[in-house]
Amino acid sequence: MTDQQGANSSQPDPVAFSRTMAEIAERSQRIVSEFLAKQASTGNGVGMSDPLSIGNAFLEMTKRLMADPATLVQAQMTLWQDYMNLWQATARRMMGETAAPVAEPAPGDRRFRDAAWQENEVFDFIKQSYLLSARWLQSTVQEVEGLDEKTAQKVDFYTRQFVDALAPSNFVLTNPEVLRATVESGGENLLKGLQNLLDDLERGKGQLNIRMTDLEAFRIGENIAVTPGKVVFQNDLIQLLQYEPTTKEVYRRPLLIIPPWINKFYILDLREKNSLIKWAVGQGHTVFVVSWVNPDERLTAKSFQDYMTEGPLAALDAIEQATGEPDANVIGYCLGGTLLATTLAYMAGKKGAGKTGAKKGAKAEHRIASATYFATMVDFSEPGELGVFIDEEQLKALEARMSQKGYLEGGAMATTFNMLRANDLIWSFVVNNYLLGKDPFPFDLLYWNSDATRMPAAMHSFYLRRMYHENLLVQPGGITLKGVPIDLTRIKTPSFILSTREDHIAPWKSTYKATQLYSGPVRFVLAGSGHIAGIVNPPEAEKYQYWTNDELPESPESWLKTATPHPGSWWPEWATWIARFGGGKVSARRPGDGKLAVIEDAPGSYVKVRA
Repeated sequence: MTDQQGANSSQPDPVAFSRTMAEIAERSQRIVSEFLAKQASTGNGVGMSDPLSIGNAFLEMTKRLMADPATLVQAQMTLWQDYMNLWQATARRMMGETAAPVAEPAPGDRRFRDAAWQENEVFDFIKQSYLLSARWLQSTVQEVEGLDEKTAQKVDFYTRQFVDALAPSNFVLTNPEVLRATVESGGENLLKGLQNLLDDLERGKGQLNIRMTDLEAFRIGENIAVTPGKVVFQNDLIQLLQYEPTTKEVYRRPLLIIPPWINKFYILDLREKNSLIKWAVGQGHTVFVVSWVNPDERLTAKSFQDYMTEGPLAALDAIEQATGEPDANVIGYCLGGTLLATTLAYMAGKKGAGKTGAKKGAKAEHRIASATYFATMVDFSEPGELGVFIDEEQLKALEARMSQKGYLEGGAMATTFNMLRANDLIWSFVVNNYLLGKDPFPFDLLYWNSDATRMPAAMHSFYLRRMYHENLLVQPGGITLKGVPIDLTRIKTPSFILSTREDHIAPWKSTYKATQLYSGPVRFVLAGSGHIAGIVNPPEAEKYQYWTNDELPESPESWLKTATPHPGSWWPEWATWIARFGGGKVSARRPGDGKLAVIEDAPGSYVKVRA
């Protein structure tokens, strides 16, 4: 009797189950109807059946592959031999023998961490079968000859997306953890997962907006972005934050941080223990941070030039009013670093623009005493996998999409970045939220990652076309801003270039190219980990490592070959470097002490506007 009760304990209440299914059916019908109505009214956004131009790339690959049947036959024979080895190994295991795996997941692949993938012969066979097929498919398309570089990159990228999507871990019947949860809960996990799916579709207004974290667990200014400070200046594009000092004396020269406008600044101020902003304040800097606006249709005409004028140039003017100091040390992160380099080249070009502007330009040239670049590209000839999304066809589709509202929706860029690490940032949440029926774990970094920002149409189109697509920033005079030709080789400002070794967004070998461009002294440091974790790495964490090298050979491989590794965070290395440009010490300054009145408490109101 006890066993029978235990067997039935996991069965759902049929009345409650029926009621829930009826509610789900009603919600599903409404969401689908709203989605179809939206698609009909917008013409699917761009009026193109293949805005990513994937079909043409795979058609070209197929033509090349079929033109070389010998290579295709060889690939098929290799796959067949691998499967024969797998069948033999599985048979030996089923008979109680040991057998070495034919295919193993890559280190760090968390899809197969459940013990059943190794201990159960059936699931081990499913896992290895998938890995063999994935390896065969990717290697086959990579070895197709005759494709141009852009097409080959696109085929390789989307083949990996296809392979990742078909992983057995993504399906109920081939994921042992999901099967176990389904049996134990009597299917409640799948019912809860369906509810989670519908919630995400509703929040995304018909588009799947996967919830990566508990969106109710964080409040900007309450438990993230809490370093004390004030907003002391604002215009259409920025709020300028000045932080309260924590030392009696500070460096005379203030520190300005320019984050990327494609994300919000508080990635540098998530929590007290990993806040670069709080740490820099503790090092004795008077820290100012640009908080970019989350633009809407009113700012559609704002250009890259406007972002320079109303961003760093306006911030430097405001800092002078706040502190009395005409110059500052400046940090630029990602696109913020690209804007910093462009601004420095503009200042240098303005200085040499002729007698009329010589005096004013000379002052401008010295307004930035040192420049620090975090994960910044200025030469876009090798942009990494982001280059997959940048070609003429896709740019036209994107511009048509932006023309409808005057801006690019924040979620569009977030999806692009998530695809660069699809297993970690897409499929892991599909399994957790929809198959296991779990709520995502509260995680501040993923909350920030979900807090997307919009892009004004004029600025975003200019940036993607002139820099990513045409790579004009690296060409002297290729871009002109406010009548000044931009030439990066004229930058003489001392530079600290910090890159991260596993960066998918700004590959370190591409960021290294800047060392060969600037005319002033350059310090290049390579940190471990990726675009975010490699930057936000406080010394107390004792994680990762970084490399230094006083020499700057042309080749990044040569630089790394003779570089010296150091354990832990690069932050102290930068602190020692930036102290050289501090200008001595003065009494600590507080927001409101100078000519700028306090507007509101940090983190300000601009950062709280959600897309």
